[in-house]
Amino acid sequence: MMAVVLWSTAAAASDKPPLAPDAVAPFTTESRISAAVEFGLPALASKIEQSIPRRLATIDERVACVNRRVIGFRVQANCDVDGYVERSGRVSIYGRDGRVYGSVPIYGALEAQGANRFTSRIRGETEASATVEAEARPRLTKDWALALNFSDRFSWSEPPVMRVLGREISLTKYAEPRIRSQLAKIRSRANAAARSLDLKGKAAAAWRHAFDPIALSDTPPVWLQLTPQAVSFAGVSADSKVLRGSLELRGSAMTTVGQQPPAVEAAPLPPLGNEVSAPGELDVILPVRIGYDVLKQKLSDILAATPIAGLAVRDLDIYPSSGKLIIGLRLDKPSDEPATENWVYVSAGVVVAADGQSVALSDLAVITPNDQLALLITNLQDKARIDFGPAYQNLLKAANDKLNRPLQNGFRLEGHLASAKLEKLYLPADGVVVAMRATGRLRILYGM
Repeated sequence: MMAVVLWSTAAAASDKPPLAPDAVAPFTTESRISAAVEFGLPALASKIEQSIPRRLATIDERVACVNRRVIGFRVQANCDVDGYVERSGRVSIYGRDGRVYGSVPIYGALEAQGANRFTSRIRGETEASATVEAEARPRLTKDWALALNFSDRFSWSEPPVMRVLGREISLTKYAEPRIRSQLAKIRSRANAAARSLDLKGKAAAAWRHAFDPIALSDTPPVWLQLTPQAVSFAGVSADSKVLRGSLELRGSAMTTVGQQPPAVEAAPLPPLGNEVSAPGELDVILPVRIGYDVLKQKLSDILAATPIAGLAVRDLDIYPSSGKLIIGLRLDKPSDEPATENWVYVSAGVVVAADGQSVALSDLAVITPNDQLALLITNLQDKARIDFGPAYQNLLKAANDKLNRPLQNGFRLEGHLASAKLEKLYLPADGVVVAMRATGRLRILYGM
């Protein structure tokens, strides 16, 4: 036995306990869900690629290309350097450890010629390649702007070095400023694209969706009503194909049984709270009901299977009274006694058994001493087990099915409830209610 014990007493027929069921309010817990916006990295790479011109830079410089002694004379000459730097491949973007990385290959070709008619026969040419790499650490600011926090670098696999008359001339100082100028433009375009994502608008839409009642089960009808109260940025995750930004929505989760609850008006999206490392878990209460008719049949079967000599039970009644289960037993009277009603009332506690999947009776007692009833009570206490495990698993499966469905305007709901533990046990008018706290995840997703 574990969890909840309803301590028992006894009553005789002349002192029948009153019907007093537990009042069961809607089940409410503090809970967290997430809202996520996903972007396909290949599509993002294609969009960024469209903003990067094929030709990154055109080079038109005059440099000192000759400075040497010839037959005792120092010869100095300038060369006109012409060339270009181009993007030579596709933009590649991938994610890792909450950061986004991008790269693009570039290629440069340059040639030099003496700057006047005396040096025009001086010629040289070179080719170079490099990989431009960028790293972004996206963060959401308090005003809902997505800050990419770019850092970039490029490394030459073949530096632009030109050889003229045996002399090596490095041209990196002419090529790199133009490349960096283009990178600055790319960063500006990327930040503008990030601002155009309208994350606040998408967050507000997800916030409103979170207030919509969710049907967890049709039979019995079980409803989940979330009421978010706060929102925080919960970081960025990425893999080879998807970039995902997450928010944590915190508030209450209320479970009701029966008709759909009245709509809750969505509050305005609150200011963005402090950042959290990851969205928290969803906690909901799933109620499982065991009808008193099921209990009555179970006790009747036990009494029929284990008859007691000299004691016959003609009828059986079960009802709740102030947190206790009352079992009424109508006993056969000896034939020489007046034909009057002979009801004996026993009160019992109801507990969840150690297996966590069934309920049992505990501490049965009758107020009127009766040696024959002692054996009957022992039989009921030892053998009365009602398995609610299948009913709970059916409810859990129905809830998990309902937590995965499309919403409006490109949003969808994705959820899964897994672990569960006993929250509380109630004895309302229509049966024993075992309230199980289920834990899992729930997110409102926009994107891929």
